[in-house]
Amino acid sequence: MLHLCWSEGSGQFIKMVHNGVEYVEMQLLAEVTTILGNLGQNPDEISNTLESFKNDANSYLLEITTTIFKKKEGDDWLVKKILDKAGNKGTGNWTTIASAELGVPSTLISSALFSRYISFYKEERLQLNSFFKTERTSELNISTNQLLEAYQFARIINHYQGFKLIAEASNKFQWNLNLSEIARIWTNGCIIRSTLMEELVTVFKETNNILTNEELINSLKQLKPSAKKVVSECLLNDLTTPALSEAIQFFNGITKAYASANVIQAQRDYFGAHTYLRLDDDSGTPHHTNWN
Repeated sequence: MLHLCWSEGSGQFIKMVHNGVEYVEMQLLAEVTTILGNLGQNPDEISNTLESFKNDANSYLLEITTTIFKKKEGDDWLVKKILDKAGNKGTGNWTTIASAELGVPSTLISSALFSRYISFYKEERLQLNSFFKTERTSELNISTNQLLEAYQFARIINHYQGFKLIAEASNKFQWNLNLSEIARIWTNGCIIRSTLMEELVTVFKETNNILTNEELINSLKQLKPSAKKVVSECLLNDLTTPALSEAIQFFNGITKAYASANVIQAQRDYFGAHTYLRLDDDSGTPHHTNWN
């Protein structure tokens, strides 16, 4: 069982979560560049657009993706010749399993992982595309600034989820981890180093929940309309953006005072007598109803 090796020390767990966050950062850039391509930009133009993002959202992965889209082989861009089947070495799997075992909703990491799994099915995708191929009925009404803001929004959610997973594991195994120090380590020489990570070094000196930081609260409020716009336009135009979309869905869920889980609890009580708690009973007494 994975949790047995976690309890031996935190270093391996932290590295695993690092790689899970990395999966998402890579997936987000893949989605951003796909959107730019559907806006009519060729790889050189995509590279230039990504270059312009560096002022507001620079990272190592953004830098290398900018370089990737410039690379040519002969008269064509190399990125266009690469088979669209993404590999993985298991760390995304482990992070997703760890999240499930700890009961932490690291939804962006699992979304990025399963996007890679979907890509494995190249032959089936080709077959199903012949059955379900759709024609775009409208123009993709997205500006590059809106796309940048949607990307920034999703990255904040990704980092929230990654550090939340570390914090929950730290509490469970009594590791007493310093999230600010982890962020500081991740600003130097690692794949997910970024200006956002540099900001989080300071944020984590005040709180273990970055969604309670005043500056990030204001940023998310400012960025969310663009994230909604980008995801909506992509959905209407049949563009696949699982990580960008999940960032919105998770944010909406984690910021709602009341969830739909009351219905789930009623269903569980109906078929399995699992009981439920009531909003009008503060005693914590479990209730059961004969629903027929």
